[in-house]
Amino acid sequence: MVTAGAGLSGANRAFVAQLNRALPGPFTPADAAAATGVDHARAARLLRHLAEQGWVARLQRGLYTTVPLEAEDPRSWSPDPWAVAASALAPGYVGGWTALHHWDLTDQVFSTTAVMTARPVPRRGRMIGAAHFELRHRPKSALFGTRRVWREGIPVVVSDPERTLIDCFDDPSLGGGLRHTAEALATYAERESVSWPQLVEYGDRLGNRTAFKRLGYVAEALELANGKLIDACRRRISAGIGRLDPALSDSGPTATQWGLRINARVDR
Repeated sequence: MVTAGAGLSGANRAFVAQLNRALPGPFTPADAAAATGVDHARAARLLRHLAEQGWVARLQRGLYTTVPLEAEDPRSWSPDPWAVAASALAPGYVGGWTALHHWDLTDQVFSTTAVMTARPVPRRGRMIGAAHFELRHRPKSALFGTRRVWREGIPVVVSDPERTLIDCFDDPSLGGGLRHTAEALATYAERESVSWPQLVEYGDRLGNRTAFKRLGYVAEALELANGKLIDACRRRISAGIGRLDPALSDSGPTATQWGLRINARVDR
Protein backbone atom coordinates (compact mmCIF):
# COMPACT_ATOMS: atom_id res chain seq x y z
CA MET A 1 0.00 0.00 0.00
CA VAL A 2 1.06 3.55 -0.71
CA THR A 3 0.58 6.15 1.99
CA ALA A 4 -0.73 9.54 0.85
CA GLY A 5 2.14 12.00 0.78
CA ALA A 6 4.83 9.41 -0.03
CA GLY A 7 7.10 10.72 -2.77
CA LEU A 8 5.81 14.29 -2.57
CA SER A 9 8.28 17.10 -3.14
CA GLY A 10 8.71 19.51 -0.27
CA ALA A 11 6.75 22.23 -2.08
CA ASN A 12 3.88 19.91 -3.01
CA ARG A 13 3.81 18.43 0.49
CA ALA A 14 3.46 21.96 1.90
CA PHE A 15 0.69 22.69 -0.62
CA VAL A 16 -1.23 19.55 0.39
CA ALA A 17 -0.70 20.28 4.08
CA GLN A 18 -2.16 23.78 3.61
CA LEU A 19 -5.17 22.30 1.84
CA ASN A 20 -5.73 19.81 4.67
CA ARG A 21 -5.65 22.57 7.28
CA ALA A 22 -7.76 25.13 5.43
CA LEU A 23 -10.24 23.01 3.42
CA PRO A 24 -11.70 20.06 5.34
CA GLY A 25 -14.34 19.41 2.67
CA PRO A 26 -14.60 19.44 -1.13
CA PHE A 27 -13.17 22.53 -2.82
CA THR A 28 -12.55 24.17 -6.19
CA PRO A 29 -9.23 25.34 -7.68
CA ALA A 30 -10.24 28.88 -6.71
CA ASP A 31 -10.67 27.76 -3.10
CA ALA A 32 -7.25 26.08 -3.21
CA ALA A 33 -5.63 29.20 -4.64
CA ALA A 34 -7.11 31.38 -1.91
CA ALA A 35 -6.08 28.94 0.84
CA THR A 36 -2.48 28.51 -0.32
CA GLY A 37 -1.65 31.88 -1.81
CA VAL A 38 -0.75 30.57 -5.27
CA ASP A 39 -2.39 31.87 -8.44
CA HIS A 40 -5.47 30.13 -9.82
CA ALA A 41 -3.77 28.62 -12.88
CA ARG A 42 -0.97 27.09 -10.80
CA ALA A 43 -3.45 25.75 -8.24
CA ALA A 44 -5.47 24.10 -11.01
CA ARG A 45 -2.35 22.50 -12.50
CA LEU A 46 -1.16 21.27 -9.12
CA LEU A 47 -4.55 19.76 -8.30
CA ARG A 48 -4.67 17.89 -11.61
CA HIS A 49 -1.18 16.52 -11.00
CA LEU A 50 -1.87 15.58 -7.39
CA ALA A 51 -5.14 13.89 -8.36
CA GLU A 52 -3.34 11.78 -10.98
CA GLN A 53 -0.92 10.68 -8.28
CA GLY A 54 -3.64 9.99 -5.70
CA TRP A 55 -2.66 12.75 -3.26
CA VAL A 56 -5.96 14.57 -3.69
CA ALA A 57 -9.24 13.08 -4.98
CA ARG A 58 -11.06 14.52 -7.99
CA LEU A 59 -14.81 14.25 -7.39
CA GLN A 60 -15.95 15.82 -10.64
CA ARG A 61 -14.70 18.48 -13.01
CA GLY A 62 -13.45 21.41 -10.95
CA LEU A 63 -14.16 19.80 -7.57
CA TYR A 64 -11.56 18.09 -5.38
CA THR A 65 -11.08 16.94 -1.84
CA THR A 66 -7.97 16.25 0.18
CA VAL A 67 -6.94 12.69 0.97
CA PRO A 68 -5.82 12.27 4.60
CA LEU A 69 -2.05 11.98 4.71
CA GLU A 70 -2.41 8.96 7.00
CA ALA A 71 -4.58 7.07 4.47
CA GLU A 72 -3.06 3.64 3.86
CA ASP A 73 -4.44 3.36 0.32
CA PRO A 74 -5.11 6.85 -1.11
CA ARG A 75 -6.52 5.58 -4.40
CA SER A 76 -9.30 3.62 -2.66
CA TRP A 77 -10.08 6.33 -0.10
CA SER A 78 -13.35 8.25 -0.56
CA PRO A 79 -14.88 11.19 1.33
CA ASP A 80 -18.14 11.22 3.28
CA PRO A 81 -21.01 11.48 0.72
CA TRP A 82 -22.72 14.04 2.98
CA ALA A 83 -19.72 16.37 2.66
CA VAL A 84 -19.71 15.86 -1.11
CA ALA A 85 -23.41 16.72 -1.28
CA ALA A 86 -22.89 19.88 0.77
CA SER A 87 -20.44 21.18 -1.83
CA ALA A 88 -21.51 19.66 -5.14
CA LEU A 89 -25.30 19.78 -4.75
CA ALA A 90 -25.94 22.93 -2.70
CA PRO A 91 -28.30 24.56 -2.14
CA GLY A 92 -30.23 21.59 -0.89
CA TYR A 93 -30.37 19.03 1.89
CA VAL A 94 -29.79 15.38 2.67
CA GLY A 95 -33.19 13.75 3.03
CA GLY A 96 -35.30 10.70 2.24
CA TRP A 97 -34.05 7.33 3.40
CA THR A 98 -30.68 8.81 4.34
CA ALA A 99 -32.30 11.24 6.78
CA LEU A 100 -34.62 8.51 8.09
CA HIS A 101 -31.55 6.56 9.12
CA HIS A 102 -29.83 9.65 10.53
CA TRP A 103 -32.80 10.34 12.82
CA ASP A 104 -33.05 6.65 13.85
CA LEU A 105 -36.41 6.24 12.13
CA THR A 106 -35.12 3.15 10.33
CA ASP A 107 -32.39 0.59 10.84
CA GLN A 108 -32.09 0.00 7.12
CA VAL A 109 -28.92 1.38 5.55
CA PHE A 110 -28.94 2.44 1.90
CA SER A 111 -25.72 2.66 -0.09
CA THR A 112 -27.11 5.57 -2.10
CA THR A 113 -27.47 9.00 -0.47
CA ALA A 114 -30.78 10.81 -1.03
CA VAL A 115 -30.47 14.55 -1.66
CA MET A 116 -32.99 17.29 -2.48
CA THR A 117 -31.35 20.06 -4.46
CA ALA A 118 -32.33 23.36 -6.05
CA ARG A 119 -29.88 22.63 -8.86
CA PRO A 120 -31.16 21.17 -12.15
CA VAL A 121 -31.61 17.39 -12.01
CA PRO A 122 -31.29 16.00 -15.54
CA ARG A 123 -31.28 12.49 -14.10
CA ARG A 124 -32.17 11.22 -10.65
CA GLY A 125 -29.29 8.82 -10.25
CA ARG A 126 -25.86 10.43 -10.20
CA MET A 127 -22.36 9.44 -9.16
CA ILE A 128 -19.90 12.01 -7.82
CA GLY A 129 -16.48 10.57 -7.14
CA ALA A 130 -17.19 7.16 -5.64
CA ALA A 131 -20.51 8.23 -4.07
CA HIS A 132 -23.94 7.34 -5.47
CA PHE A 133 -26.76 9.86 -5.08
CA GLU A 134 -30.51 9.78 -5.63
CA LEU A 135 -31.60 13.32 -6.44
CA ARG A 136 -34.86 15.24 -6.43
CA HIS A 137 -35.25 18.83 -7.55
CA ARG A 138 -36.76 21.32 -5.11
CA PRO A 139 -37.15 25.05 -5.69
CA LYS A 140 -35.29 27.22 -3.21
CA SER A 141 -38.62 28.15 -1.62
CA ALA A 142 -39.07 24.47 -0.67
CA LEU A 143 -35.76 24.12 1.18
CA PHE A 144 -37.38 24.44 4.60
CA GLY A 145 -37.67 22.18 7.63
CA THR A 146 -33.96 21.46 7.89
CA ARG A 147 -31.16 21.40 10.43
CA ARG A 148 -27.43 21.83 10.20
CA VAL A 149 -25.26 18.97 11.40
CA TRP A 150 -21.51 18.43 11.30
CA ARG A 151 -19.84 15.60 9.41
CA GLU A 152 -16.07 15.33 9.61
CA GLY A 153 -15.81 19.04 10.32
CA ILE A 154 -18.17 20.01 7.48
CA PRO A 155 -21.58 21.67 8.06
CA VAL A 156 -24.26 19.73 6.18
CA VAL A 157 -27.97 20.50 5.88
CA VAL A 158 -30.36 17.60 6.57
CA SER A 159 -34.15 17.53 6.71
CA ASP A 160 -35.56 17.39 10.24
CA PRO A 161 -37.65 14.33 11.21
CA GLU A 162 -41.00 15.89 10.27
CA ARG A 163 -39.79 17.23 6.93
CA THR A 164 -38.19 13.89 6.18
CA LEU A 165 -41.46 12.07 6.79
CA ILE A 166 -43.66 14.44 4.79
CA ASP A 167 -41.18 14.25 1.89
CA CYS A 168 -41.56 10.47 2.00
CA PHE A 169 -45.36 10.65 1.97
CA ASP A 170 -45.14 13.13 -0.87
CA ASP A 171 -42.88 10.73 -2.80
CA PRO A 172 -42.78 7.30 -1.12
CA SER A 173 -39.84 6.20 -3.26
CA LEU A 174 -37.72 8.59 -1.17
CA GLY A 175 -38.51 6.48 1.87
CA GLY A 176 -37.71 3.21 0.15
CA GLY A 177 -41.38 2.63 -0.68
CA LEU A 178 -44.66 3.18 1.12
CA ARG A 179 -44.29 0.22 3.49
CA HIS A 180 -40.90 1.40 4.67
CA THR A 181 -42.22 4.95 5.02
CA ALA A 182 -45.13 3.64 7.14
CA GLU A 183 -42.69 1.79 9.39
CA ALA A 184 -40.71 5.00 9.86
CA LEU A 185 -43.90 6.87 10.80
CA ALA A 186 -44.72 4.17 13.37
CA THR A 187 -41.26 4.58 14.90
CA TYR A 188 -41.69 8.36 14.99
CA ALA A 189 -45.10 8.04 16.68
CA GLU A 190 -43.51 6.28 19.66
CA ARG A 191 -41.33 9.27 20.53
CA GLU A 192 -42.01 11.88 23.17
CA SER A 193 -40.89 14.60 20.76
CA VAL A 194 -43.58 13.81 18.17
CA SER A 195 -45.11 16.93 16.54
CA TRP A 196 -48.11 16.17 14.35
CA PRO A 197 -48.87 19.90 13.85
CA GLN A 198 -45.38 20.39 12.39
CA LEU A 199 -45.94 17.49 10.02
CA VAL A 200 -49.21 19.06 8.83
CA GLU A 201 -47.63 22.50 8.45
CA TYR A 202 -44.86 21.10 6.26
CA GLY A 203 -47.45 19.25 4.20
CA ASP A 204 -49.37 22.48 3.67
CA ARG A 205 -46.20 24.20 2.50
CA LEU A 206 -45.43 21.40 0.05
CA GLY A 207 -48.96 21.59 -1.34
CA ASN A 208 -49.42 17.95 -2.40
CA ARG A 209 -52.85 16.84 -1.18
CA THR A 210 -52.15 13.21 -2.03
CA ALA A 211 -49.44 13.26 0.63
CA PHE A 212 -52.20 13.95 3.17
CA LYS A 213 -54.22 11.02 1.80
CA ARG A 214 -51.27 8.68 2.38
CA LEU A 215 -50.37 10.14 5.77
CA GLY A 216 -53.94 10.05 7.04
CA TYR A 217 -54.59 6.54 5.80
CA VAL A 218 -51.40 5.13 7.34
CA ALA A 219 -51.89 6.96 10.64
CA GLU A 220 -55.46 5.67 10.89
CA ALA A 221 -54.68 2.12 9.75
CA LEU A 222 -51.86 1.77 12.25
CA GLU A 223 -53.62 3.77 15.00
CA LEU A 224 -50.59 6.03 15.33
CA ALA A 225 -52.06 9.44 16.11
CA ASN A 226 -54.89 11.23 17.81
CA GLY A 227 -58.04 12.27 15.99
CA LYS A 228 -56.74 15.78 15.32
CA LEU A 229 -54.15 14.53 12.82
CA ILE A 230 -56.68 12.28 11.08
CA ASP A 231 -59.17 15.16 10.84
CA ALA A 232 -56.48 17.55 9.58
CA CYS A 233 -55.57 15.12 6.82
CA ARG A 234 -59.20 14.53 5.83
CA ARG A 235 -59.80 18.28 5.51
CA ARG A 236 -56.90 18.51 3.05
CA ILE A 237 -57.55 15.63 0.68
CA SER A 238 -58.51 16.30 -2.92
CA ALA A 239 -60.99 14.67 -5.28
CA GLY A 240 -59.96 11.68 -7.35
CA ILE A 241 -58.30 8.38 -6.58
CA GLY A 242 -54.55 8.27 -6.02
CA ARG A 243 -52.28 5.30 -5.39
CA LEU A 244 -51.06 4.57 -1.90
CA ASP A 245 -47.69 3.68 -3.43
CA PRO A 246 -47.27 5.37 -6.83
CA ALA A 247 -44.42 3.02 -7.73
CA LEU A 248 -46.74 -0.02 -7.67
CA SER A 249 -49.48 -1.09 -10.07
CA ASP A 250 -52.91 0.55 -9.95
CA SER A 251 -54.65 -2.48 -8.45
CA GLY A 252 -56.25 -3.29 -5.13
CA PRO A 253 -59.28 -2.12 -3.16
CA THR A 254 -60.25 1.52 -2.89
CA ALA A 255 -60.41 3.37 0.44
CA THR A 256 -63.10 5.83 -0.66
CA GLN A 257 -62.87 7.94 2.50
CA TRP A 258 -59.24 8.62 1.64
CA GLY A 259 -59.47 8.58 -2.14
CA LEU A 260 -56.74 5.97 -2.37
CA ARG A 261 -56.10 2.76 -4.25
CA ILE A 262 -54.67 0.48 -1.57
CA ASN A 263 -51.96 -1.17 -3.64
CA ALA A 264 -49.50 -1.73 -0.80
CA ARG A 265 -49.71 -3.58 2.48
CA VAL A 266 -49.42 -1.45 5.61
CA ASP A 267 -48.77 -3.10 8.96
CA ARG A 268 -46.51 -2.74 11.95
